[in-house]
Amino acid sequence: MTAVTSSLSDDQRAILALWYEVNASLSAYHTLITSFGYPQLAWQAKVEAWKQLGIHHTHLKRHEQPEQTLANIDKIQQALIDGRYGLLFADDADYPAQLSQIYDPPPLLFYRGNSARLHQAQIAIVGSRKPTAHAQKITFDMAQYLAQAGYIVTSGLAMGVDKRAHLGALAQADPDYQGRTVGVMGTGIDVNYPNHRDQLFTQIVEQGGCIISELLPHTQPHKHTFPRRNRLVAGLSLATIVTEATIKSGSLITARLTSEQGKQVFAIPSHIDNSNAEGCHHLIREGATLVYHPQQVLEDVNGQLDYDKGAYRTANVTTFNSNHSNSNHYNVIQTSDAFEIEKNSIKSTSQQPSSEIKPARSTVVVPEHLAAIYEQLDWHGQDLDALISATKLAPPQLIGQLMELELMGLISEQGGRYLRV
Repeated sequence: MTAVTSSLSDDQRAILALWYEVNASLSAYHTLITSFGYPQLAWQAKVEAWKQLGIHHTHLKRHEQPEQTLANIDKIQQALIDGRYGLLFADDADYPAQLSQIYDPPPLLFYRGNSARLHQAQIAIVGSRKPTAHAQKITFDMAQYLAQAGYIVTSGLAMGVDKRAHLGALAQADPDYQGRTVGVMGTGIDVNYPNHRDQLFTQIVEQGGCIISELLPHTQPHKHTFPRRNRLVAGLSLATIVTEATIKSGSLITARLTSEQGKQVFAIPSHIDNSNAEGCHHLIREGATLVYHPQQVLEDVNGQLDYDKGAYRTANVTTFNSNHSNSNHYNVIQTSDAFEIEKNSIKSTSQQPSSEIKPARSTVVVPEHLAAIYEQLDWHGQDLDALISATKLAPPQLIGQLMELELMGLISEQGGRYLRV
């Protein structure tokens, strides 16, 4: 864990007091700060003054019990001293600058782990809590690829896609690329919800990642806390990738918030009869960028970094060129099992939790004369007419190349459609 705020100033205690008494209500908190100017003045104001501002009666009741407020602040301070978690305030130098730019930034953040991750360039990956096996693998591989490229993968710590995104980012053999993930909680920083997430939390913190929450310790999950979490996932990140989501998925909230913040939304397509991917198809129809490889995300986001350097003080991001012809040449190979990056000291890894799906990490070498047709193929399959139209090859030449790829074990033909294996 990085440096922890353990000795609270009077202003910080006042901020905590207000945050506790308004029960982490952003609207009530900002109303008080706007009206009184300073946290201490707002906290010292009489209940009647709060009432005139239209503050909710439950907040007023808490404000009438300062002893209880102080007792809770003392508990938080003791937890900080004990190192159970850290605390960042909005006016701290270590508070993530990109959150200051959103519409409703939290006045404080509780965290566990390496808070330096909050200042590095992040890409969010979100999706269904019950993804298909295919989506789980794609999510894991995409997160691993992005982390290996130098980005932090940010998600919401939920089961399904979120968990696979965190695990993919953690699956790095090179110590320089381990722990490149941020998890945003929809509960208090000390609440393990659901219970089996405790192992994931521990793994993130121990490997150098970071977990954050704007909510007070002991705050239990509620239907309103997860959309709040989603806005922070979107706010921290340069862009959001939705790998698989239903039409009613909370991931679409994250996508909408990302778009409202002026950032790019990426969505991965699937079969049209996959109801689990209806949300992705809806996003694409509404203007999200269709992607099938993380390199496509990097090409868009790397350019965006030029305009956002002030928000990411220690990004440490490797730049990719779309033609892969610069001196730091990357040989990017997409297989049916993984997205691979090869570069000097950067190596792919097969270190994954034993309970997780284990895609093989084999490197595929495609002959130069077959590269164009191989790149055109995907996992869903295309018929000959579609491939002829896309490649502009004569049918005999195309069929010959497809046969070569099939003999190499790289593709297969199923029902007249050719796809990667």
